[in-house]
Amino acid sequence: MNFDVLKEAFWPMVKGGIEYTIPLTLLSFIIGMVIALVIALFRLSSSKIFRGIGRFYVSLIRGTPLLVQLFVIFYGLPTIGLKFDPFPAAIIAFSLNIGGYGAEIVRGAIQSVPKGQWEAGYTIGMSYTQVLFRIIIPQAARVSVPPLSNTFISLIKDTSLASLVLVSELFRKAQEIAATSYEFLLVYMEAGLLYWIVCVFLSALQGRLEKRLDRYIAK
Repeated sequence: MNFDVLKEAFWPMVKGGIEYTIPLTLLSFIIGMVIALVIALFRLSSSKIFRGIGRFYVSLIRGTPLLVQLFVIFYGLPTIGLKFDPFPAAIIAFSLNIGGYGAEIVRGAIQSVPKGQWEAGYTIGMSYTQVLFRIIIPQAARVSVPPLSNTFISLIKDTSLASLVLVSELFRKAQEIAATSYEFLLVYMEAGLLYWIVCVFLSALQGRLEKRLDRYIAK
């Protein structure tokens, strides 16, 4: 086993993770959650038009592979004059994808809040928006923590696809090192180990957050 290659590959991959993988994940998740909330509210709207837009968006995102979405934005859109650099293109693709999957999580969480909470808010004179953001969403957030945390962890791994549009994130660095050292198995296993360590750390944080939000109460 060539340990020298492993040592040489370690810091470039860590650097790629810090400079690209983590920022890409955070930015995509934040933007994606804004999209998810909007689409979830569309899905819950009394307007047939808004509900139709919401259903179409979710169906489109969930019915097409993330890789195809990424390629359409980076390689396809330039043919009609819309050209993005690799990093922004990856953010757009991942954000739209998270928005589609997150919308259903948010919608389910909002619907899990008892209708009496809405009625109570209206009774004390609150508007729809006030009830939504002051009463409903804070309660829905507690319900949505586990599935959204899992989505975030999955996004960490999905960012490896950004290497296919030339983003120099962790896995792209692994590809470059493997191509020059010819130690494909070792380098890719090391990359997998780094992803695994990050996901284990995030899973531990998820558990602590769930306990803090009293998701699991001793009976």
